[in-house]
Amino acid sequence: MDMKRTRRPQQPTTAPDPESEGALRASPTPPRVLRPWTAFLLLASLLVVGAVLSRAQRSLSIDSFRAAARAASVGAASGGLENESFPSSRGPKDKLLHGLLAAGFDEQSCLSRYHSALYWKESPHLPSPYLLEKLRNYEALHKKCGPNTELYKKSVEQLKSGRGTQSTECNYVVWVSYSGLGNRMLSIASAFLYALLTNKVLLIDRGSDMDDLFCEPFPESSWLLPLDFPITKFGTFDIKTPESYGNMLKNKVISYSVDGTSPQSLPAYIYLHLSHDYGDRDKNFFCEDDQKFLQNVPWLLLRSNNYFVPSLFLIPAYEQELRQLFPEADTVFHHLGRYLFHPTNTVWGLITRYYQSYLAKADERVGIQIRVFETDTGPFQYVLDQILACSQKEKVLPDVSGQETVVSTPNVKSKAVLLTSLNDGYFEKIRNMYWEQPTATGEIISVHQPSHEGYQKTEKQMHNMKALAEMYLLSFTDVLVTSAWSTFGYVAQGLGGLQPWILYKPDNQTAPDPPCRRAMSIEPCFHAPPFYDCKAKKGIDTGALVPHVRHCEDMSWGLKLVNQA
Repeated sequence: MDMKRTRRPQQPTTAPDPESEGALRASPTPPRVLRPWTAFLLLASLLVVGAVLSRAQRSLSIDSFRAAARAASVGAASGGLENESFPSSRGPKDKLLHGLLAAGFDEQSCLSRYHSALYWKESPHLPSPYLLEKLRNYEALHKKCGPNTELYKKSVEQLKSGRGTQSTECNYVVWVSYSGLGNRMLSIASAFLYALLTNKVLLIDRGSDMDDLFCEPFPESSWLLPLDFPITKFGTFDIKTPESYGNMLKNKVISYSVDGTSPQSLPAYIYLHLSHDYGDRDKNFFCEDDQKFLQNVPWLLLRSNNYFVPSLFLIPAYEQELRQLFPEADTVFHHLGRYLFHPTNTVWGLITRYYQSYLAKADERVGIQIRVFETDTGPFQYVLDQILACSQKEKVLPDVSGQETVVSTPNVKSKAVLLTSLNDGYFEKIRNMYWEQPTATGEIISVHQPSHEGYQKTEKQMHNMKALAEMYLLSFTDVLVTSAWSTFGYVAQGLGGLQPWILYKPDNQTAPDPPCRRAMSIEPCFHAPPFYDCKAKKGIDTGALVPHVRHCEDMSWGLKLVNQA
Protein backbone atom coordinates (compact mmCIF):
# COMPACT_ATOMS: atom_id res chain seq x y z
CA MET A 1 0.00 0.00 0.00
CA ASP A 2 1.31 3.46 -0.87
CA MET A 3 2.42 5.15 2.33
CA LYS A 4 2.34 8.64 0.82
CA ARG A 5 -0.49 10.67 2.26
CA THR A 6 -2.24 13.52 0.54
CA ARG A 7 -3.37 16.44 2.59
CA ARG A 8 -7.13 16.67 3.03
CA PRO A 9 -8.50 19.96 1.72
CA GLN A 10 -10.26 21.78 4.53
CA GLN A 11 -13.31 22.88 2.60
CA PRO A 12 -17.00 22.11 2.55
CA THR A 13 -18.29 19.32 0.35
CA THR A 14 -20.69 21.83 -1.21
CA ALA A 15 -19.89 25.38 -2.26
CA PRO A 16 -20.83 28.10 0.24
CA ASP A 17 -23.66 30.44 -0.65
CA PRO A 18 -21.97 33.28 -2.56
CA GLU A 19 -24.34 35.82 -1.07
CA SER A 20 -23.33 34.93 2.46
CA GLU A 21 -19.69 35.56 1.58
CA GLY A 22 -20.21 39.08 0.27
CA ALA A 23 -20.51 38.30 -3.42
CA LEU A 24 -20.86 41.32 -5.69
CA ARG A 25 -24.41 42.29 -6.59
CA ALA A 26 -25.60 44.23 -9.63
CA SER A 27 -25.80 47.99 -9.09
CA PRO A 28 -29.30 49.53 -9.21
CA THR A 29 -27.98 52.73 -10.89
CA PRO A 30 -28.50 53.19 -14.64
CA PRO A 31 -25.74 51.74 -16.80
CA ARG A 32 -23.11 54.05 -18.22
CA VAL A 33 -21.46 53.86 -21.62
CA LEU A 34 -17.79 53.00 -21.05
CA ARG A 35 -14.85 53.84 -23.23
CA PRO A 36 -12.90 50.82 -24.51
CA TRP A 37 -9.84 51.43 -22.29
CA THR A 38 -12.04 52.01 -19.23
CA ALA A 39 -13.93 48.79 -19.91
CA PHE A 40 -10.64 46.92 -20.23
CA LEU A 41 -9.36 48.22 -16.86
CA LEU A 42 -12.68 47.42 -15.18
CA LEU A 43 -12.69 43.89 -16.58
CA ALA A 44 -9.12 43.31 -15.38
CA SER A 45 -10.01 44.58 -11.91
CA LEU A 46 -13.03 42.30 -11.72
CA LEU A 47 -10.91 39.31 -12.71
CA VAL A 48 -8.44 40.07 -9.90
CA VAL A 49 -11.24 40.53 -7.36
CA GLY A 50 -12.86 37.27 -8.52
CA ALA A 51 -9.61 35.36 -8.10
CA VAL A 52 -9.14 36.74 -4.58
CA LEU A 53 -12.72 35.87 -3.62
CA SER A 54 -12.36 32.38 -5.07
CA ARG A 55 -9.21 31.79 -3.05
CA ALA A 56 -10.89 33.13 0.07
CA GLN A 57 -13.83 30.80 -0.42
CA ARG A 58 -11.51 27.82 -0.75
CA SER A 59 -9.70 28.72 2.45
CA LEU A 60 -12.84 29.31 4.47
CA SER A 61 -12.94 27.28 7.63
CA ILE A 62 -15.25 24.31 7.43
CA ASP A 63 -16.63 25.44 10.77
CA SER A 64 -19.24 27.66 9.10
CA PHE A 65 -20.46 24.72 7.04
CA ARG A 66 -20.64 22.48 10.08
CA ALA A 67 -22.48 25.13 12.07
CA ALA A 68 -25.12 25.41 9.38
CA ALA A 69 -25.60 21.64 9.37
CA ARG A 70 -25.84 21.50 13.15
CA ALA A 71 -28.47 24.22 13.21
CA ALA A 72 -30.98 21.83 11.66
CA SER A 73 -30.08 18.86 13.85
CA VAL A 74 -32.09 17.16 16.55
CA GLY A 75 -30.04 15.67 19.38
CA ALA A 76 -29.51 11.94 18.90
CA ALA A 77 -28.97 11.51 22.61
CA SER A 78 -32.59 12.43 23.22
CA GLY A 79 -33.75 9.76 20.79
CA GLY A 80 -34.04 12.05 17.77
CA LEU A 81 -32.06 12.09 14.53
CA GLU A 82 -28.91 14.11 14.05
CA ASN A 83 -28.04 15.66 10.68
CA GLU A 84 -24.32 15.41 11.20
CA SER A 85 -22.01 17.68 9.27
CA PHE A 86 -19.87 15.83 6.82
CA PRO A 87 -16.08 15.75 6.64
CA SER A 88 -14.16 17.43 3.87
CA SER A 89 -13.87 15.07 0.95
CA ARG A 90 -11.06 14.05 -1.38
CA GLY A 91 -13.62 13.71 -4.14
CA PRO A 92 -17.14 12.60 -4.94
CA LYS A 93 -18.33 9.73 -2.75
CA ASP A 94 -20.80 7.07 -3.79
CA LYS A 95 -23.18 6.54 -0.88
CA LEU A 96 -24.22 3.14 -2.28
CA LEU A 97 -20.56 2.01 -2.29
CA HIS A 98 -20.56 1.19 -6.00
CA GLY A 99 -23.80 -0.76 -5.79
CA LEU A 100 -22.93 -2.74 -2.66
CA LEU A 101 -25.83 -1.20 -0.74
CA ALA A 102 -29.41 -1.38 -1.92
CA ALA A 103 -31.20 1.91 -2.56
CA GLY A 104 -34.61 2.71 -1.17
CA PHE A 105 -34.07 2.61 2.59
CA ASP A 106 -35.43 5.45 4.69
CA GLU A 107 -32.22 7.45 5.09
CA GLN A 108 -33.22 9.20 8.32
CA SER A 109 -34.03 5.94 10.12
CA CYS A 110 -30.38 4.81 9.77
CA LEU A 111 -28.07 7.70 8.95
CA SER A 112 -24.92 5.60 8.94
CA ARG A 113 -26.05 3.39 6.05
CA TYR A 114 -25.53 6.05 3.39
CA HIS A 115 -23.33 8.52 5.31
CA SER A 116 -20.41 6.26 6.28
CA ALA A 117 -19.00 6.54 2.76
CA LEU A 118 -18.41 10.25 3.37
CA TYR A 119 -15.96 9.46 6.18
CA TRP A 120 -14.09 6.46 4.82
CA LYS A 121 -11.16 6.87 2.48
CA GLU A 122 -12.12 6.09 -1.11
CA SER A 123 -11.65 2.34 -1.42
CA PRO A 124 -9.65 0.95 -4.36
CA HIS A 125 -11.54 -2.34 -3.91
CA LEU A 126 -14.74 -2.44 -5.94
CA PRO A 127 -17.35 -5.17 -5.39
CA SER A 128 -17.61 -7.60 -8.27
CA PRO A 129 -20.73 -7.53 -10.47
CA TYR A 130 -21.37 -11.12 -9.42
CA LEU A 131 -21.34 -10.18 -5.73
CA LEU A 132 -23.82 -7.37 -6.40
CA GLU A 133 -26.11 -9.77 -8.27
CA LYS A 134 -25.80 -12.32 -5.47
CA LEU A 135 -26.70 -9.72 -2.82
CA ARG A 136 -29.79 -8.55 -4.72
CA ASN A 137 -30.89 -12.18 -5.12
CA TYR A 138 -30.30 -12.81 -1.44
CA GLU A 139 -32.38 -9.77 -0.50
CA ALA A 140 -35.26 -11.17 -2.55
CA LEU A 141 -34.87 -14.55 -0.83
CA HIS A 142 -34.79 -12.92 2.60
CA LYS A 143 -37.93 -10.96 1.83
CA LYS A 144 -39.62 -14.15 0.67
CA CYS A 145 -38.52 -16.33 3.63
CA GLY A 146 -37.85 -13.83 6.41
CA PRO A 147 -39.68 -13.45 9.73
CA ASN A 148 -43.48 -13.21 9.66
CA THR A 149 -43.78 -14.53 6.10
CA GLU A 150 -45.97 -17.54 5.42
CA LEU A 151 -42.95 -19.60 4.38
CA TYR A 152 -41.17 -18.75 7.62
CA LYS A 153 -44.22 -19.75 9.65
CA LYS A 154 -44.42 -23.01 7.72
CA SER A 155 -40.74 -23.71 8.42
CA VAL A 156 -41.19 -22.99 12.12
CA GLU A 157 -44.10 -25.45 12.29
CA GLN A 158 -41.88 -28.07 10.70
CA LEU A 159 -39.22 -27.31 13.32
CA LYS A 160 -41.75 -27.72 16.10
CA SER A 161 -42.68 -31.15 14.77
CA GLY A 162 -39.21 -32.42 15.59
CA ARG A 163 -38.63 -33.82 12.10
CA GLY A 164 -36.63 -32.45 9.22
CA THR A 165 -37.50 -32.57 5.55
CA GLN A 166 -35.54 -32.08 2.34
CA SER A 167 -38.45 -30.43 0.56
CA THR A 168 -38.50 -27.22 2.63
CA GLU A 169 -38.61 -24.17 0.34
CA CYS A 170 -36.71 -21.98 2.80
CA ASN A 171 -33.68 -23.15 4.78
CA TYR A 172 -32.09 -21.13 7.56
CA VAL A 173 -28.84 -20.37 9.37
CA VAL A 174 -29.51 -18.96 12.83
CA TRP A 175 -26.52 -17.12 14.28
CA VAL A 176 -26.38 -17.45 18.08
CA SER A 177 -25.15 -14.35 19.93
CA TYR A 178 -21.91 -15.06 21.76
CA SER A 179 -18.61 -13.44 22.81
CA GLY A 180 -17.28 -9.89 22.50
CA LEU A 181 -18.51 -7.43 19.90
CA GLY A 182 -15.55 -7.77 17.52
CA ASN A 183 -15.86 -11.56 17.55
CA ARG A 184 -19.60 -11.30 16.99
CA MET A 185 -19.21 -9.07 13.94
CA LEU A 186 -16.61 -11.38 12.39
CA SER A 187 -18.67 -14.51 13.00
CA ILE A 188 -21.85 -12.86 11.62
CA ALA A 189 -19.98 -11.95 8.42
CA SER A 190 -18.75 -15.56 8.20
CA ALA A 191 -22.27 -16.93 8.74
CA PHE A 192 -23.66 -14.57 6.09
CA LEU A 193 -21.11 -15.69 3.52
CA TYR A 194 -22.02 -19.28 4.31
CA ALA A 195 -25.71 -18.40 3.80
CA LEU A 196 -24.87 -16.84 0.43
CA LEU A 197 -22.97 -19.95 -0.66
CA THR A 198 -25.73 -22.37 0.39
CA ASN A 199 -28.81 -20.35 -0.52
CA LYS A 200 -29.94 -20.21 3.09
CA VAL A 201 -31.50 -17.32 5.01
CA LEU A 202 -29.50 -15.74 7.85
CA LEU A 203 -31.34 -14.82 11.04
CA ILE A 204 -29.51 -13.49 14.08
CA ASP A 205 -30.20 -13.98 17.74
CA ARG A 206 -30.43 -10.43 19.09
CA GLY A 207 -28.82 -11.37 22.42
CA SER A 208 -28.83 -8.45 24.83
CA ASP A 209 -28.11 -5.60 22.45
CA MET A 210 -27.75 -6.47 18.74
CA ASP A 211 -30.86 -4.48 17.78
CA ASP A 212 -29.56 -1.48 19.75
CA LEU A 213 -26.23 -1.56 17.92
CA PHE A 214 -27.09 -2.22 14.27
CA CYS A 215 -29.72 -1.21 11.76
CA GLU A 216 -31.46 -3.79 9.63
CA PRO A 217 -29.23 -4.59 6.63
CA PHE A 218 -31.83 -6.13 4.31
CA PRO A 219 -34.64 -4.14 2.67
CA GLU A 220 -38.27 -4.78 3.65
CA SER A 221 -37.43 -7.65 6.00
CA SER A 222 -35.79 -8.16 9.39
CA TRP A 223 -32.70 -10.24 10.08
CA LEU A 224 -33.62 -10.52 13.80
CA LEU A 225 -34.82 -13.89 14.96
CA PRO A 226 -38.38 -13.45 16.29
CA LEU A 227 -38.68 -13.54 20.07
CA ASP A 228 -41.20 -16.38 19.89
CA PHE A 229 -38.73 -18.73 18.14
CA PRO A 230 -39.43 -22.21 19.59
CA ILE A 231 -35.80 -22.99 20.56
CA THR A 232 -34.90 -20.94 23.62
CA LYS A 233 -31.86 -22.69 25.11
CA PHE A 234 -29.19 -20.79 23.16
CA GLY A 235 -27.43 -19.86 26.39
CA THR A 236 -26.71 -23.53 27.14
CA PHE A 237 -25.22 -24.41 23.76
CA ASP A 238 -21.60 -25.56 23.98
CA ILE A 239 -19.30 -28.37 22.84
CA LYS A 240 -21.27 -30.92 24.93
CA THR A 241 -24.69 -30.14 23.45
CA PRO A 242 -26.21 -33.44 22.17
CA GLU A 243 -27.65 -31.72 19.09
CA SER A 244 -24.23 -30.47 17.95
CA TYR A 245 -23.04 -31.79 14.60
CA GLY A 246 -19.91 -33.30 16.14
CA ASN A 247 -21.82 -35.16 18.85
CA MET A 248 -24.48 -36.40 16.44
CA LEU A 249 -21.74 -37.85 14.22
CA LYS A 250 -19.93 -39.32 17.21
CA ASN A 251 -23.06 -40.95 18.57
CA LYS A 252 -24.18 -42.09 15.10
CA VAL A 253 -27.45 -40.19 15.40
CA ILE A 254 -26.91 -39.11 11.80
CA SER A 255 -25.10 -40.62 8.84
CA TYR A 256 -24.98 -39.90 5.13
CA SER A 257 -23.71 -41.22 1.82
CA VAL A 258 -21.18 -39.51 -0.44
CA ASP A 259 -23.92 -37.61 -2.28
CA GLY A 260 -25.15 -36.07 0.98
CA THR A 261 -28.32 -38.11 1.29
CA SER A 262 -29.13 -39.77 4.59
CA PRO A 263 -30.76 -43.19 5.10
CA GLN A 264 -32.22 -41.82 8.31
CA SER A 265 -34.79 -39.08 8.70
CA LEU A 266 -33.21 -35.65 8.90
CA PRO A 267 -33.13 -33.94 12.29
CA ALA A 268 -35.32 -30.86 12.68
CA TYR A 269 -32.17 -28.83 13.33
CA ILE A 270 -28.45 -29.24 13.87
CA TYR A 271 -26.32 -27.12 16.16
CA LEU A 272 -22.98 -26.10 14.60
CA HIS A 273 -20.40 -25.55 17.33
CA LEU A 274 -17.66 -23.57 15.55
CA SER A 275 -16.10 -21.84 18.55
CA HIS A 276 -12.41 -21.86 19.47
CA ASP A 277 -12.85 -25.03 21.58
CA TYR A 278 -14.58 -27.14 18.92
CA GLY A 279 -13.66 -30.80 18.51
CA ASP A 280 -12.42 -32.82 15.54
CA ARG A 281 -15.88 -34.00 14.52
CA ASP A 282 -17.22 -30.43 14.74
CA LYS A 283 -14.51 -29.49 12.25
CA ASN A 284 -16.07 -31.87 9.73
CA PHE A 285 -18.22 -28.86 8.92
CA PHE A 286 -15.37 -27.78 6.63
CA CYS A 287 -15.40 -31.05 4.62
CA GLU A 288 -17.11 -31.17 1.23
CA ASP A 289 -19.12 -34.39 1.85
CA ASP A 290 -20.41 -33.00 5.13
CA GLN A 291 -21.47 -29.82 3.36
CA LYS A 292 -23.56 -31.86 0.93
CA PHE A 293 -25.42 -33.35 3.87
CA LEU A 294 -25.80 -30.08 5.79
CA GLN A 295 -27.25 -28.46 2.68
CA ASN A 296 -30.39 -30.53 3.20
CA VAL A 297 -30.92 -29.65 6.88
CA PRO A 298 -33.64 -26.97 7.13
CA TRP A 299 -32.38 -25.30 10.31
CA LEU A 300 -28.70 -24.83 11.22
CA LEU A 301 -28.01 -23.08 14.53
CA LEU A 302 -24.48 -21.67 14.46
CA ARG A 303 -22.44 -20.46 17.43
CA SER A 304 -18.94 -19.14 16.80
CA ASN A 305 -16.46 -16.55 17.99
CA ASN A 306 -14.30 -17.01 14.89
CA TYR A 307 -13.86 -15.50 11.46
CA PHE A 308 -14.00 -18.86 9.69
CA VAL A 309 -14.13 -17.49 6.14
CA PRO A 310 -10.61 -18.64 5.12
CA SER A 311 -11.56 -22.28 5.61
CA LEU A 312 -14.65 -21.86 3.41
CA PHE A 313 -12.21 -21.02 0.63
CA LEU A 314 -10.65 -24.47 1.08
CA ILE A 315 -13.89 -26.38 0.41
CA PRO A 316 -13.72 -27.47 -3.27
CA ALA A 317 -17.48 -27.16 -3.82
CA TYR A 318 -17.35 -23.42 -3.08
CA GLU A 319 -14.08 -22.61 -4.80
CA GLN A 320 -15.44 -21.35 -8.13
CA GLU A 321 -18.32 -19.45 -6.54
CA LEU A 322 -16.00 -17.66 -4.14
CA ARG A 323 -13.61 -16.75 -6.95
CA GLN A 324 -16.50 -15.09 -8.81
CA LEU A 325 -17.80 -13.34 -5.70
CA PHE A 326 -14.38 -12.06 -4.63
CA PRO A 327 -11.84 -11.82 -7.46
CA GLU A 328 -9.73 -10.03 -4.83
CA ALA A 329 -9.76 -12.72 -2.17
CA ASP A 330 -8.65 -10.34 0.56
CA THR A 331 -11.76 -8.14 0.39
CA VAL A 332 -14.40 -10.44 1.88
CA PHE A 333 -14.89 -8.68 5.21
CA HIS A 334 -14.28 -5.29 3.60
CA HIS A 335 -17.36 -5.73 1.42
CA LEU A 336 -19.56 -7.86 3.66
CA GLY A 337 -18.78 -5.77 6.74
CA ARG A 338 -19.75 -2.56 4.95
CA TYR A 339 -22.88 -4.26 3.64
CA LEU A 340 -24.07 -5.72 6.94
CA PHE A 341 -23.03 -3.43 9.78
CA HIS A 342 -24.69 -0.02 9.99
CA PRO A 343 -24.62 1.57 13.46
CA THR A 344 -27.96 2.77 14.80
CA ASN A 345 -28.55 6.51 15.00
CA THR A 346 -27.65 6.55 18.69
CA VAL A 347 -24.25 4.97 17.98
CA TRP A 348 -23.79 7.08 14.85
CA GLY A 349 -24.25 10.18 16.99
CA LEU A 350 -21.37 9.02 19.22
CA ILE A 351 -19.22 8.50 16.13
CA THR A 352 -19.90 11.73 14.28
CA ARG A 353 -19.81 14.03 17.31
CA TYR A 354 -16.39 12.71 18.28
CA TYR A 355 -15.08 12.84 14.72
CA GLN A 356 -16.17 16.44 14.18
CA SER A 357 -14.89 17.56 17.58
CA TYR A 358 -11.42 16.02 17.49
CA LEU A 359 -10.46 14.53 14.13
CA ALA A 360 -12.07 16.43 11.26
CA LYS A 361 -9.66 19.37 11.01
CA ALA A 362 -6.43 17.37 10.97
CA ASP A 363 -4.45 16.94 7.77
CA GLU A 364 -3.97 13.27 8.64
CA ARG A 365 -5.65 10.90 11.06
CA VAL A 366 -3.68 8.09 12.74
CA GLY A 367 -5.40 5.24 14.56
CA ILE A 368 -3.62 3.28 17.30
CA GLN A 369 -5.55 0.33 18.73
CA ILE A 370 -4.11 -1.17 21.91
CA ARG A 371 -5.18 -4.53 23.31
CA VAL A 372 -3.10 -6.07 26.09
CA PHE A 373 -3.64 -9.70 27.03
CA GLU A 374 -2.41 -9.50 30.61
CA THR A 375 -4.19 -10.19 33.89
CA ASP A 376 -3.11 -6.82 35.28
CA THR A 377 -4.69 -3.69 33.84
CA GLY A 378 -1.47 -1.73 33.21
CA PRO A 379 -0.32 0.55 31.71
CA PHE A 380 2.91 -1.28 30.98
CA GLN A 381 6.11 0.51 29.99
CA TYR A 382 7.12 -2.23 27.54
CA VAL A 383 3.82 -1.77 25.67
CA LEU A 384 4.36 1.99 25.45
CA ASP A 385 7.94 1.42 24.23
CA GLN A 386 6.66 -0.95 21.55
CA ILE A 387 3.98 1.48 20.35
CA LEU A 388 6.46 4.34 20.02
CA ALA A 389 9.15 2.13 18.44
CA CYS A 390 6.72 0.96 15.77
CA SER A 391 5.01 4.25 15.03
CA GLN A 392 8.25 6.25 14.88
CA LYS A 393 10.30 3.65 13.02
CA GLU A 394 7.59 3.31 10.35
CA LYS A 395 7.09 7.10 10.16
CA VAL A 396 3.52 6.88 11.37
CA LEU A 397 4.36 9.46 14.04
CA PRO A 398 7.34 11.84 14.17
CA ASP A 399 10.16 11.76 16.68
CA VAL A 400 10.29 14.50 19.27
CA SER A 401 13.08 17.06 19.02
CA GLY A 402 15.77 17.58 21.62
CA GLN A 403 15.47 21.33 21.11
CA GLU A 404 13.26 23.40 23.36
CA THR A 405 11.58 25.03 20.37
CA VAL A 406 11.23 24.20 16.71
CA VAL A 407 10.29 26.95 14.29
CA SER A 408 7.03 26.06 12.60
CA THR A 409 6.25 27.10 9.06
CA PRO A 410 2.85 28.51 8.05
CA ASN A 411 2.03 25.25 6.25
CA VAL A 412 2.76 23.03 9.22
CA LYS A 413 1.07 19.64 9.00
CA SER A 414 -1.28 18.46 11.73
CA LYS A 415 -1.90 14.86 12.76
CA ALA A 416 -4.73 13.73 15.01
CA VAL A 417 -4.00 10.47 16.82
CA LEU A 418 -7.04 8.40 17.80
CA LEU A 419 -5.99 5.97 20.49
CA THR A 420 -8.29 3.21 21.72
CA SER A 421 -7.53 1.20 24.83
CA LEU A 422 -9.24 -0.04 27.95
CA ASN A 423 -6.57 1.89 29.89
CA ASP A 424 -5.92 5.64 29.67
CA GLY A 425 -2.25 5.44 30.72
CA TYR A 426 -0.86 5.09 27.19
CA PHE A 427 -2.92 8.03 25.98
CA GLU A 428 -1.66 10.28 28.77
CA LYS A 429 1.99 9.41 28.19
CA ILE A 430 1.85 9.87 24.41
CA ARG A 431 -0.21 13.06 24.69
CA ASN A 432 2.19 14.55 27.25
CA MET A 433 5.21 13.59 25.17
CA TYR A 434 3.94 15.59 22.19
CA TRP A 435 2.73 18.42 24.40
CA GLU A 436 5.93 18.85 26.39
CA GLN A 437 8.33 18.50 23.44
CA PRO A 438 8.14 19.73 19.85
CA THR A 439 8.35 17.26 17.01
CA ALA A 440 11.50 16.98 14.94
CA THR A 441 9.47 17.63 11.79
CA GLY A 442 7.52 20.58 13.13
CA GLU A 443 4.26 18.67 12.78
CA ILE A 444 1.53 19.36 15.31
CA ILE A 445 0.34 16.17 17.03
CA SER A 446 -2.91 15.97 18.98
CA VAL A 447 -3.84 12.77 20.83
CA HIS A 448 -7.39 11.70 21.67
CA GLN A 449 -8.97 8.73 23.44
CA PRO A 450 -12.78 8.43 23.43
CA SER A 451 -13.13 6.02 26.36
CA HIS A 452 -11.16 4.01 28.92
CA GLU A 453 -13.46 1.37 30.36
CA GLY A 454 -10.80 -0.37 32.44
CA TYR A 455 -11.83 -3.88 31.44
CA GLN A 456 -14.05 -5.52 28.83
CA LYS A 457 -17.75 -5.44 29.74
CA THR A 458 -19.26 -7.59 27.01
CA GLU A 459 -22.81 -7.59 28.38
CA LYS A 460 -23.03 -3.83 29.01
CA GLN A 461 -24.97 -1.99 26.33
CA MET A 462 -23.19 1.37 26.54
CA HIS A 463 -19.82 -0.38 26.65
CA ASN A 464 -20.64 -2.12 23.37
CA MET A 465 -21.99 1.10 21.84
CA LYS A 466 -18.71 2.84 22.64
CA ALA A 467 -16.76 -0.14 21.31
CA LEU A 468 -18.65 -0.03 18.01
CA ALA A 469 -18.17 3.74 17.80
CA GLU A 470 -14.43 3.36 18.32
CA MET A 471 -14.13 0.61 15.70
CA TYR A 472 -15.82 2.91 13.22
CA LEU A 473 -13.68 5.90 14.21
CA LEU A 474 -10.53 3.81 13.69
CA SER A 475 -11.84 2.81 10.26
CA PHE A 476 -12.05 6.51 9.32
CA THR A 477 -8.31 7.07 9.86
CA ASP A 478 -5.61 7.28 7.18
CA VAL A 479 -3.00 5.08 8.86
CA LEU A 480 -3.67 2.34 11.39
CA VAL A 481 -1.61 0.53 14.02
CA THR A 482 -3.30 -2.50 15.62
CA SER A 483 -2.57 -5.08 18.28
CA ALA A 484 -1.92 -8.74 17.54
CA TRP A 485 -4.81 -11.17 18.06
CA SER A 486 -7.37 -8.38 18.44
CA THR A 487 -10.71 -8.80 16.66
CA PHE A 488 -11.42 -5.14 17.52
CA GLY A 489 -8.55 -4.13 15.25
CA TYR A 490 -9.55 -6.66 12.57
CA VAL A 491 -13.00 -5.08 12.28
CA ALA A 492 -11.58 -1.55 12.02
CA GLN A 493 -9.05 -2.44 9.32
CA GLY A 494 -11.62 -4.38 7.31
CA LEU A 495 -14.29 -1.66 7.38
CA GLY A 496 -11.76 1.03 6.49
CA GLY A 497 -9.90 -1.04 3.90
CA LEU A 498 -6.70 -0.28 5.82
CA GLN A 499 -3.56 -2.42 5.75
CA PRO A 500 -2.34 -1.83 9.30
CA TRP A 501 0.95 -2.07 11.08
CA ILE A 502 0.47 -4.98 13.49
CA LEU A 503 2.13 -4.80 16.91
CA TYR A 504 3.57 -8.22 17.69
CA LYS A 505 2.35 -9.87 20.87
CA PRO A 506 5.02 -9.30 23.56
CA ASP A 507 6.66 -12.25 25.31
CA ASN A 508 7.85 -12.14 28.93
CA GLN A 509 6.71 -8.52 29.27
CA THR A 510 9.40 -7.37 26.82
CA ALA A 511 8.88 -5.21 23.77
CA PRO A 512 9.59 -7.38 20.69
CA ASP A 513 12.20 -6.42 18.11
CA PRO A 514 11.07 -5.65 15.48
CA PRO A 515 8.05 -4.11 17.21
CA CYS A 516 5.62 -4.53 14.32
CA ARG A 517 5.15 -5.48 10.71
CA ARG A 518 2.85 -4.49 7.87
CA ALA A 519 -0.18 -6.73 7.42
CA MET A 520 -0.27 -8.86 4.27
CA SER A 521 -3.87 -7.87 3.63
CA ILE A 522 -6.86 -6.06 5.11
CA GLU A 523 -8.55 -9.35 6.07
CA PRO A 524 -9.06 -10.64 9.64
CA CYS A 525 -7.33 -13.77 10.93
CA PHE A 526 -9.13 -17.07 11.59
CA HIS A 527 -7.73 -17.95 15.01
CA ALA A 528 -8.77 -21.59 15.22
CA PRO A 529 -8.71 -23.23 11.78
CA PRO A 530 -8.82 -26.99 11.22
CA PHE A 531 -5.66 -28.74 10.07
CA TYR A 532 -7.23 -31.72 8.37
CA ASP A 533 -7.35 -33.19 4.88
CA CYS A 534 -10.93 -34.39 4.51
CA LYS A 535 -10.15 -36.70 1.56
CA ALA A 536 -6.96 -38.24 2.93
CA LYS A 537 -8.36 -38.17 6.46
CA LYS A 538 -5.10 -37.01 7.97
CA GLY A 539 -3.53 -33.85 9.35
CA ILE A 540 -2.27 -31.23 6.90
CA ASP A 541 -1.00 -27.64 6.89
CA THR A 542 -4.07 -25.79 5.61
CA GLY A 543 -2.02 -22.61 5.29
CA ALA A 544 0.03 -24.10 2.46
CA LEU A 545 -2.67 -25.50 0.15
CA VAL A 546 -3.59 -22.50 -2.01
CA PRO A 547 -1.80 -19.18 -2.67
CA HIS A 548 -4.62 -17.00 -1.31
CA VAL A 549 -4.87 -18.65 2.14
CA ARG A 550 -1.81 -18.03 4.30
CA HIS A 551 -0.83 -18.12 7.95
CA CYS A 552 -1.45 -14.89 9.85
CA GLU A 553 1.27 -12.40 10.75
CA ASP A 554 0.16 -12.16 14.37
CA MET A 555 -0.81 -15.80 15.02
CA SER A 556 1.37 -18.41 13.35
CA TRP A 557 -1.30 -21.13 13.35
CA GLY A 558 -4.12 -18.84 12.16
CA LEU A 559 -5.30 -18.44 8.57
CA LYS A 560 -6.07 -15.33 6.56
CA LEU A 561 -6.94 -14.44 3.00
CA VAL A 562 -4.42 -12.61 0.85
CA ASN A 563 -4.69 -11.36 -2.70
CA GLN A 564 -2.33 -13.70 -4.53
CA ALA A 565 -3.03 -15.56 -7.76
